[in-house]
This record gives sequence, C-alpha cells and structure tokens, in this order.
Amino acid sequence: MKPAEQLFRDYLKSKGLRLTREREEILKEIMKIHGHFEVEDIYLRLRRKKVKVSQTSIYRTLPLLVESGIVQKTPCDRMKARYEHVLGHRHHDHMVCIKCGRIIEFSNERIERLQEEAGKKYRFEILGHRLVLSGLCEECR
Repeated sequence: MKPAEQLFRDYLKSKGLRLTREREEILKEIMKIHGHFEVEDIYLRLRRKKVKVSQTSIYRTLPLLVESGIVQKTPCDRMKARYEHVLGHRHHDHMVCIKCGRIIEFSNERIERLQEEAGKKYRFEILGHRLVLSGLCEECR
C-alpha cells in the first residue's frame, strides 16, 4: 500500500470514516498532479478516465485530505480555492498574482530563520506556517 493511501486510511479510521472507492480514486488522481489544482481539475481528469466521481465527493474529500496532512490549500484570497499535495515535498511558500492567478513557489532560508527567531523571542512553538505574497507577476505588471 502506498504511504498516502495508508496515511489517509488511518486518518479516516481515527474519525470513524472509511476509505470509499470515490475517496480512493480522488486521492490517486491528486497524487499524480505535481502542481496546484482546483476541484474542477480533479473532476475533469477523472471524467476523462471514465471514473465516476461526483464533484460533491471531491468537495467533501478535499477537507479530509487537508486535515490528514496530505494536501494543502493554497491561500488565494481573491480566487477559487487551489490545492497541492504536500506529502513528501519540501516546504515552500507562494507568490500569487492577483490579476491572472499565477502561483510562484519559492523557498528562502532567511525567511525560515527569521520565523524561528520570532518563535524563540516570544517563546512560541511554531508547528507550521503558510506565507503568501500577493501582487502582480511580470506579465501582468
């Protein structure tokens, strides 16, 4: 069994839920995507493969995948919700163009160190963070 499926199965079991065929198909498809996606993207990909999954099931499954730590919602204030699977991926932050919706991923060790320093200064145990910089990409400026 693949790590994502086992993690999801264990998470669902802890909540008194089970891994249904639809949830399993949604998870498998999401794990094939190496970028950001919307609910509609998953729905269309599964439909093209003749896999019967409703959009409602996708909308209901995504919060479970987020809570389990497999998927993360990319904070985009002005746009449709976008997601990405993060299991086994290195932490990164995002820059989001408020005009076209382009998402640029970046990592910066200096930002990470500053956050650690802030946590120490205020005696705060940082368990995670999400940094999103909003603005205009090169094409939209």
